[in-house]
Formats: sequence, C-alpha cells, structure tokens
Amino acid sequence: MNMLDITGSQLQPSRPSPSARHKLDASAQDFEGMFLSQMLETVWSTVPTDGAMGGGTGEAIFRSMMIQDIGRQMAQQGGIGLSGRVKEELLALQEAR
Repeated sequence: MNMLDITGSQLQPSRPSPSARHKLDASAQDFEGMFLSQMLETVWSTVPTDGAMGGGTGEAIFRSMMIQDIGRQMAQQGGIGLSGRVKEELLALQEAR
C-alpha cells in the first residue's frame, strides 16, 4: 500500500484510509492487551493455588484464559495509554516510507 501522493513536484505523505486506520487501532489495542496480560500473569503467579479445591491443570488453563481476557478488557477500556503511543509510532513508520 503506497502512502504517498504526488502533488506538483513534491512528495507528500497521505493519510491512511479509514480501513487501514481501523486495522492500526485494532493492532495497537491487541498489543496493549497482550502487554497487560503479561504483566498480570506475573502478578497472578504470586497467588497460591494449593488447598482443597486448588491447583491442577484445569486451574492453570482457566487462569491463563482469565488473565488474557482481563488484559483484553483493560485495553478496550483505555488501558494504560500504551495503544495510543503504539498507534502513533506505526503511523509515523508508514508515513516515513
């Protein structure tokens, strides 16, 4: 996808199409969700799982899925602002081409 428009004798960066911008937004938000999930994984690893009803493979799988979903939901609700910075950098890289 060419992001340059030829105007006169100068090359000017163009704005990405709405569908490309939507893909950038989604990618940046997915990245933030994954980042938050990794942070939460570290936090949750300190919570003990032993006890009468704790531990096992089922809990490990459920906990992993739960942490991924919490990270995704946090990113959808604004997260820590990482997705905005990631999107800006992706746009800058596309315009620099």
